[in-house]
Amino acid sequence: MVCGTTSDAGKSTLVVGLCRLLSRQGISVAPFKGQNMSLNSMVTTEGAEIGRAQWIQAIAARAEPEAAMNPVLLKPTSDRSSQVILMGRPLSTQSAAPYQRSKAGLLPVVDGALEDLRSRFDVVICEGAGSPAEINLLENDIVNLGLAQRAGIPAVLVGDIHRGGVFAHLYGTVAVLPDDLRPLIKAFIINMFRGDPDLLGDAMDQLETRCGVPTLGVMPYLPGLVLDAEDSLHRMLAALTDAPNPSGEQLDVAVVRMPRLSNFTDFDPLLVEPGVAVRFIEHPSALGDPDLIVLPGTKSTVADLEWLRSGGLLEAIEMRRRTTNPPVVLGICGGFQMLGHHILDPEGVESTEADTSALGWLPLQTLFHADKTTLLRSGMSSAGHEVSGYEIRHGRTVPDTGWQQWLVVDDSEPDEVESAQSGDGLVFGTSLHGLFEADAFRAAFLDHVAQMRRRGWRPTGASFSAARERQIDAVADACEQHLDLGALWRLIELGALSDS
Repeated sequence: MVCGTTSDAGKSTLVVGLCRLLSRQGISVAPFKGQNMSLNSMVTTEGAEIGRAQWIQAIAARAEPEAAMNPVLLKPTSDRSSQVILMGRPLSTQSAAPYQRSKAGLLPVVDGALEDLRSRFDVVICEGAGSPAEINLLENDIVNLGLAQRAGIPAVLVGDIHRGGVFAHLYGTVAVLPDDLRPLIKAFIINMFRGDPDLLGDAMDQLETRCGVPTLGVMPYLPGLVLDAEDSLHRMLAALTDAPNPSGEQLDVAVVRMPRLSNFTDFDPLLVEPGVAVRFIEHPSALGDPDLIVLPGTKSTVADLEWLRSGGLLEAIEMRRRTTNPPVVLGICGGFQMLGHHILDPEGVESTEADTSALGWLPLQTLFHADKTTLLRSGMSSAGHEVSGYEIRHGRTVPDTGWQQWLVVDDSEPDEVESAQSGDGLVFGTSLHGLFEADAFRAAFLDHVAQMRRRGWRPTGASFSAARERQIDAVADACEQHLDLGALWRLIELGALSDS
C-alpha cells in the first residue's frame, strides 16, 4: 500500500510508476483504491464508473480497468454531500456523517474486491487516501491502514518535500498512529525533491533512528508531468495562466472553471499541441479575447449555470459573442446541457428547479432521470473523423426543430442526441468526454477554430497517446533510478506471503 502524509503527496503518480515498473518485468499487476473522492472519473468496458486515477494506473499496468480496482467512488455534489458509486454503479447520495455511519456495510464489498484482484494478479498496488493518520476516520477504514491490516499488506508512506516540513510530516504520521497500525509502515519515500540530494545530509538516517522506519529513496520533481488523477487540477492550473493570452498564431483556449467542474482531463490532450494555450477562468476580467471558450462537464449543471450568470462571466461571454470576430464555443456534458433552451429536472435528480431556462444557443433541451448513463462510445464527426469517448450523465438531451448533428455516435438512442452544432460553425456541444484524445479529430477541430478566428495556427500531428506513454515511462524510470528496488521487492514479497 502507498499512503501519503497529506492529500496530493504523490500517491497516485507513484502507483503509476510502480505499476509500469512491475509490468516491464512481466509481472501481472493491478492498482486498487478502496475509496476515492473525485469528480474526475472514467468508464470501463463493462460500463462501470471508477476514479480516473485508477484507470490511468491500470493503463500503466497494462491491465484492463475494472470496477474492482475502485469499489467505492464518492462524487461531491455539494460541500457536504456526495453521490456514492459502489462497484461502478450509483448507490445513493449521502452527506458526510451518514456516509461514515454506513461504511461498516461497505467493508465486505471493498475487502472482497481486493481479495478478488489478489486472486487474479501477481501483485496489487493499493493506494491510500489523504493521510492514514486521520484518527477521526479510523473506524471501519476501507482505504488506508485499516484495510491494509485486514489484508496483511505492508505500507510505504510518501511525503512531499516541496511543501516543506516533510520530516515532521513523516515522523508525525507514524507517531500519531495507533499501536496496532504503526508497524504496518515499513518505509518512507520522499517525493518532489528539487536540487542537490546531498543537501539532505543524514536526515533520513536520523529519521530512522527516531522512529525505526527506513527511507526507500528520494523521488525527484518531474517537470511538466500531467497524469490523470483525482485531485491534480491545481497542478495543471499551476502550469497555466489566468491572464488573457496575446493574439497571433497561437490558439487561446479559455475553459470556464465552474465550482463543480468534473472530468477536467478532457483538456489534457490540448496541452500536447504546440501553439495551443489553455487557461482556466473564473472571472469576467480573465476572459480576454479567446479563440475557443469551453463550458466543461459539471456535477451540478443548474447550480453552475446560476454561478455562470450571477458572477458576470456569462455576460462577458455574450458580449464577446456579439463582436465581429466572435469565439467558437464548445460545451461538454453539463456544458452541453447548458447550451440548450431548457433543463428539466422534475424528479430533483440534480436540482430543486423543475424547469431552468438555459442559454438557448443550440435548439435542444435536457431532461434529467434518476438512471445514470455510463458508456464508452465511438463514431464519426460530421467532417469524417473517427471519434471515441465516454458518457457519464443523468440528463437525456433531445433535439428541438432546426438542430444539426455534429457527431454520429454508434448505438445512439433514437430520441436522444449526443451532440449538436450551430449552422454558423460557432457553437458545438456533446455529451461525450475524452473526444480530444483522438488526434485527427482534435487537429481538425482546432483547425476549424483557427480558420473561424483567422489565426495562422495549423496542426502539427502531435500524438496524445504517445505523450501519455512517455509520461508513464518517465515516472517508472524515476522509480527505477531513485528507489531501493531490493527493499521494494522484499516488501512486495512480504505482502504476497500474507496472501498465500
